[in-house]
Amino acid sequence: MSIKNDARLRRAKATRAHIRKLGVPRLSVLRTGQHLYAQLFTADGSKVIAAANTLQAEVKEGLKNGKNTEAAAKVGRIIAERARAAGIEKIAFDRSGYRYHGRIKALADAAREGGLQF
Repeated sequence: MSIKNDARLRRAKATRAHIRKLGVPRLSVLRTGQHLYAQLFTADGSKVIAAANTLQAEVKEGLKNGKNTEAAAKVGRIIAERARAAGIEKIAFDRSGYRYHGRIKALADAAREGGLQF
């Protein structure tokens, strides 16, 4: 792996260790060049409660592509809607070592607007 990715994974590992101590469900984000994925895990990380990504038909409709902040905001709104349907309102945001700006920030803001607290 590249040095840059190794550093990101090291940061992600530290964040996840801290989140595990909190004991709340974790909203994890994966960013690729073309798409964005979000998954909501149980507190111990053993089960996926909800998921949303830019490949899903309901997210794709009305979007030019899946690699911009509009798409990220839509994924954030959908994951918040699915989490609330599962009875979850308080979560921990796991940005997976990515900087908190751009698509990551757009997803987090949309999730907050959708009713998730973190």
